[in-house]
Amino acid sequence: MKETGKVFLVGAGPGDPGLITEKGLKRLRECDVVVYDHLASERFLDEVPEESQRIYVGKKAGCHYMKQEEINQLLVDLAKEGKNVVRLKGGDPFVFGRGGEEVMAVSREGIPFEVVSGVTSAVAALASAGIPVTHRAVSRSFHIMTGHTMTEAGKLPLDFSEFAKLSGTLIFLMGLSHLPLIVKGLMENGKPGSTPAAVIEKGTLPGQRVVRGTLDTMEQRVAEEGIGTPAIIVVGEVTALDFASTYHEPLEGVRVAVTGTDLLAAKLRKSLEEAGAYTECVLSMELESHRSGEAMKTAYERMADYGWIVFTSANAVREFFLGLLESGGDNRRLGHVKFAAVGKGTAKELLRYGFTTDYTPEEYCAAALAEGLKRVVKEGERLLIPRSFKGSPELVEILDSAGIVYDDIVLYDVAERRKGAKEMAESLKKADYLTFASGSGVDAFFENAGEDVTALLDGIRVVCIGDITARKLEEHGRKADVTAARFTVEGMTEAISRDWNRGSENCFSCLREHRWKKEPVYSA
Repeated sequence: MKETGKVFLVGAGPGDPGLITEKGLKRLRECDVVVYDHLASERFLDEVPEESQRIYVGKKAGCHYMKQEEINQLLVDLAKEGKNVVRLKGGDPFVFGRGGEEVMAVSREGIPFEVVSGVTSAVAALASAGIPVTHRAVSRSFHIMTGHTMTEAGKLPLDFSEFAKLSGTLIFLMGLSHLPLIVKGLMENGKPGSTPAAVIEKGTLPGQRVVRGTLDTMEQRVAEEGIGTPAIIVVGEVTALDFASTYHEPLEGVRVAVTGTDLLAAKLRKSLEEAGAYTECVLSMELESHRSGEAMKTAYERMADYGWIVFTSANAVREFFLGLLESGGDNRRLGHVKFAAVGKGTAKELLRYGFTTDYTPEEYCAAALAEGLKRVVKEGERLLIPRSFKGSPELVEILDSAGIVYDDIVLYDVAERRKGAKEMAESLKKADYLTFASGSGVDAFFENAGEDVTALLDGIRVVCIGDITARKLEEHGRKADVTAARFTVEGMTEAISRDWNRGSENCFSCLREHRWKKEPVYSA
């Protein structure tokens, strides 16, 4: 009989992916299956092991993909299959998240569970907007009510009058559609029309907006500004305070659409998010391995024939060593071999397997790698080049011109996993930048973007990891706006940061609304 699994109710926080707890991330990284709602950031799903199951259950306002009772049963069924389940919920599981119902369901079946608290938007969104929930001599308490189930037939709940009479800060989650009713109810129960109030849209996320006023003016202010959901209503003297952060990360508020393999995209997104950006993957490249193919099997058997192994990507390093072990070999077969790597990232990956590079070019590109090899490869030495199906032809063209003997073998290929065309278009409409980390990524994007690709890219700064990728982009009729000087994830982040902040380092508020158009090509 299978051992029963465990259920972990994990709060994902208010939306900013940096505000999930360390323990929450740990549970995600160890789970067999994640059951998740509509999340403000899908970045959390990148933390789930590749082989783990992902089940979307909806729970977006106005659109419930699965009923709560069905979700409860799903958690029970998955745990009984012996799986460790993460139930990932926005905010905190117990702050209007119906986490209690899910706990009761698994408890009745004797299934072990754990609740991992999340940062609630009731506090975090206010802090992000510069509104403290309490402040000495202003507010000594705060109170939270859901506005989602505010009324039946246009009436306030029976306990609303008691809530309205409370001192301190009053917070309404998910209540924007009932704003007129809430304002009316507060004033009818003694709150003066001059009471300070605020509405926060998309708290902690890019595009966050805050309107401040009083109960008398709030409805008009929200209508004038076109405030939409998700939004939080705050009422009380603290809303007159403005403690908004004066420190900003270099890419705070910037939206970056990312393309690339899962591993590279995850690294780039992490690097960009650490600089303050909001990221979204619009085209994921799935690696298809050929390490067990006949060509690589022969190469592993003939390892003694090679004087050099040349790596053009970190993916190639990982696939090569996995294949070596699967072929029955190990690192002892490589004692006589010298290694070349196209750049520091590839060299760093090689070091993880116990080898340092014998040659890395100063300029991280295939042409520079080939030119360097011409100088260091001795006569009679044979090269093994295990790489991507769409590897740069420049590498072998230069080696051919020098008369260097090599075996250029396809070790892996990439295939795209993309969003639907409509979904991709919606994501790109919001983006300030679109990144490409390989020529294959450029090809895949243009193959899937449809006829309106020019319109899709209008107003977006397109970023390439290096010159080869930029040239591939030009083949599709679009010049790169930014090309990283260092062909690495860190180099791309630096290039975007410099581009975003150029000429406006002391005017962050201006940058958020700016969309770069018709600017000259810029390298950073």
